[in-house]
Formats: sequence, C-alpha cells, structure tokens
Amino acid sequence: MKRIIALLAIVAASLSLATRAHAQFGVIAGLTSSKASVSSSVDVDNISLYHAGLVYKFDLGAGFAIQPGVLYQVKGANLGSLDTASSDDFKLKTGYVEVPVSLQWGPDLLAFRPYAFAEPFIGYQISTTDSGNASFSDWTKQAKNKFEYGFGLGGGLEIASHIQLSVQWFKNLGGMFGDNVKSADAAWSEVKDVKNFQGVKFSLAILF
Repeated sequence: MKRIIALLAIVAASLSLATRAHAQFGVIAGLTSSKASVSSSVDVDNISLYHAGLVYKFDLGAGFAIQPGVLYQVKGANLGSLDTASSDDFKLKTGYVEVPVSLQWGPDLLAFRPYAFAEPFIGYQISTTDSGNASFSDWTKQAKNKFEYGFGLGGGLEIASHIQLSVQWFKNLGGMFGDNVKSADAAWSEVKDVKNFQGVKFSLAILF
C-alpha cells in the first residue's frame, strides 16, 4: 500500500508540473516479452505479447523529463505441460490497465536525445485468457490478484523531439496468486507457486 501511495504521489506531482513545463501528448505501442519464475521443477518459457496506450511527457529542463501514461498491457508465461494426460502447454495470459510513470534523464543533442529511465507502475487486471487445461484455467482465473505493481529500468532514443524508441526490463512485485482458491490436486500445488511476471518491453512512442 505504501508503494501505491508513493506512486500516486509521483503522478500528482508530475501533473502539477504541467503548467510550468513543456508538455507533449503521445501514443505508444510495442512488444512485451514476459515470463514467470517458479520454485519447483516447472520449465517456464517466455511469451511474446503486446502493449499499447497513451503517454504525456513533461520536459523539466537540464535533461530531465517525467512521462506518465495509461496502457493496456498483456503479460504472460508458458508453463509447459503440467498435466501428464495432455501434451498441451499451459499458458498464463493476463491483460492489465496499467499506469506507468517514466522518470527520464538524457542530454539534448539537438537532433536526438539518448536517455535512461526508471519506471514504477501500478495496474488492474481486466482480462485473463489462460489456456491449455480447463481446470487449471479455472483455478488461475479465480486466484489471480487483480492489482499489480512493480518497476522497470531501461533506455531509449528520442529523435527530433517526436519519436521515442525504448527498451525496458520490468518486474512485477508481490504475489501473482491469492489464497482464495484451495485444491488438493497436485497440479494446483505446482501452479500456485508460480512467481510474478518479469520480462522485456520494446516500445515505439510518437509525441505531438
């Protein structure tokens, strides 16, 4: 809760700077390659999904900028075949409405601006399409925590003040699953130990 309050405070502070800082509205989209970790023998693979949304950049001077946004972000992981009776891979896929706040710094070199950034985020689950085994899907859909939070670190290149190309490593914090689903099935004991999403995002933003 303290992390969420701190992030909301950052958003409020960035909005309060709007009247004093040069601001640009923009659209953003890209590839999200994510996976999850598990404290057992389950072999977890990456899944390539996507994100898209809106951003608003505030230039603060001296190379600093704050860029909050609102995204539809889809994250997932391939847990392989957890059911010995089936060869189908079990895939977790979760869509969030996510609010990131990118804290950027980079020198303005006129034609382009290389920058590094840190990006805390919060989000709320609005969709889940887990597939591969009907009973596993029912468990995970019920047990997934609706709220998410985490952070990202990355770098980018801004071209002519209007195009941003960036790459980011991100990690969700907190647990992926709650305790509202109980099952004696051995398969559920594997699934419930899956840790939260982490991965890499490749993004293109166009600023106006």
